[in-house]
Amino acid sequence: MATQETARTLGQKVLAGLSAWRFYSVLGVFLVVVLTLGWRLVDLHVVDNDFLRKQGDVRTIRVETIDAHRGVVTDRYGEPLAVSTPVQTLWANPSETDPGEPRLANLARLLDIGEAKLRERLATYAGREFIYLRRKVQPGLASKAMDLDISGVYTRQEYRRYYPAGEVTAHVVGFTNIDERGQEGMELAYNEWLSGESGRKRVLKDNRGRVIKDLTLIRDASPGHNLELSIDLRLQYLAYRELKAVVGAHDARGGTLVMLDVGTGEVLAMVNQGSYNPNDRSQLAPENLRNKAITDLFEPGSTMKPITMAAALESGQYSAKQTIDTSPGYRRFGRFTIRDHRNYGVMSLTDIIVKSSNVGISKIATDLGGETIRNLYARLGLGQPTGVGFPGEAVGVLPAPPKWRPVEEATLSYGYGMSVNALQLAQAYMVIANGGTRYPLSLMKLDGKPVGQRVLSEKVTQDVRTMLGEAVARGTGKRAQPGFYSAGGKTGTVHLVGARGYEDSQYKAIFAGMAPIDNPKIVTVVAVDAPQSGEYYGGEVAAPVFSRVMSDALRLLNVKPELEVGTAGLRAERTGERG
Repeated sequence: MATQETARTLGQKVLAGLSAWRFYSVLGVFLVVVLTLGWRLVDLHVVDNDFLRKQGDVRTIRVETIDAHRGVVTDRYGEPLAVSTPVQTLWANPSETDPGEPRLANLARLLDIGEAKLRERLATYAGREFIYLRRKVQPGLASKAMDLDISGVYTRQEYRRYYPAGEVTAHVVGFTNIDERGQEGMELAYNEWLSGESGRKRVLKDNRGRVIKDLTLIRDASPGHNLELSIDLRLQYLAYRELKAVVGAHDARGGTLVMLDVGTGEVLAMVNQGSYNPNDRSQLAPENLRNKAITDLFEPGSTMKPITMAAALESGQYSAKQTIDTSPGYRRFGRFTIRDHRNYGVMSLTDIIVKSSNVGISKIATDLGGETIRNLYARLGLGQPTGVGFPGEAVGVLPAPPKWRPVEEATLSYGYGMSVNALQLAQAYMVIANGGTRYPLSLMKLDGKPVGQRVLSEKVTQDVRTMLGEAVARGTGKRAQPGFYSAGGKTGTVHLVGARGYEDSQYKAIFAGMAPIDNPKIVTVVAVDAPQSGEYYGGEVAAPVFSRVMSDALRLLNVKPELEVGTAGLRAERTGERG
């Protein structure tokens, strides 16, 4: 019994020893773990805290783009023609947005998009972190969308281009795409100058992606440069108004008007019909995008007769008082016949311009030779780029055959067998208007007078201006008289050229002129395509537009009226020939 009791007591002691060992072992392990974790926490938070900071930054700090503000386009007096305004863009993170979210119906209705399409897009791109919902909306609309408090829906600031003058300046200014990159006009030509450079910044965001704090600026955005055009918005408006009215009144296919400053070569107005509103492109017709004044070519017709006359006077073979016998009123060149409206008989050089005699000017051309006429055309800038740097400019065709045929010399003298754009034609008349100096044309406002190149003498241009003044006072351009200002100019009526050659029943009515005739300030070219209602002659369709535009333009430019009421009325009543 004693032995058993002793064994039992010994066993109990052994078990008690084992239990104590286990207890202290577990306690020791627990303490080691606690100390290890404690040390690790101290290490992460105090000694080496880069790891946690980096992990936190990965989850909460983002780098965002700072959009650059696109430069403002203005007219010569600082009136805005294109500006960028801040707007909001709504986007979503599909991985955070439940396609079955009930409030998506309200969001779709607010953004005017299909609810089913919205849910389908969110489901389709569930693995992505970014999709656009609606770009460049008004801040008020974006605020309403965010008030719905839909998980994964966010906003960001962008800029939207706005054109205060709308369709009036559309063809000159052009427009940008949704990313504010130039697509047409000066917006395209000077895209890099206007664009600027985007910046970057670090921001702190919460778990819903909302910016809590701007942390650091990595690179500031560099705004685009402003662009000051030569356009005078006042003249642009009145030119657009009158051109649109005449195109509508005559049911014409379209029209173009260009106005130049005689002393600098700056473009003061440039308008076309049809046009478009760059602020609303939902009804945009591609054929209306072209700036026809620069991109479209046409045969200038009788508007070239004063230039041919300048070549004649410059040659020394002719003087202003000389006469030409135009009998019997036509000339034959093989199977080609050149005709006047009637047999004018013996005509002075001035009357050849006044009555727009094809026979008279063609006889002069035969004496001069085609090369002489062509050379002057080229010196005036025809068949060459104008230098304005406008996208899509067409330079035209100025023939240069190795040997001139008589019929080619004849038709060249009155503007057939060649092609120009309206801006080139205005440039040629600018040289006549300013005394013989060819200035480079500019769509940008100039700080001073440019350096020009003399291409004609003062005497020659003075004689031609006198002839142009008579053409308005008593000839084909009598309806171009601009109120109480004297003017000079030349009409033109030419067949339009189609895919199969000349269109027999389709014409372009043209008038090119200047005012005041004794000291010209402005040159204007008006061209109306295919007038269908009423007359189609340049003197009946284009000349009245010139009259109204020039009268208002000269008043706006504070040019003193020259004519008394009675004189102006008398000039307006004089009759003349059609041209």
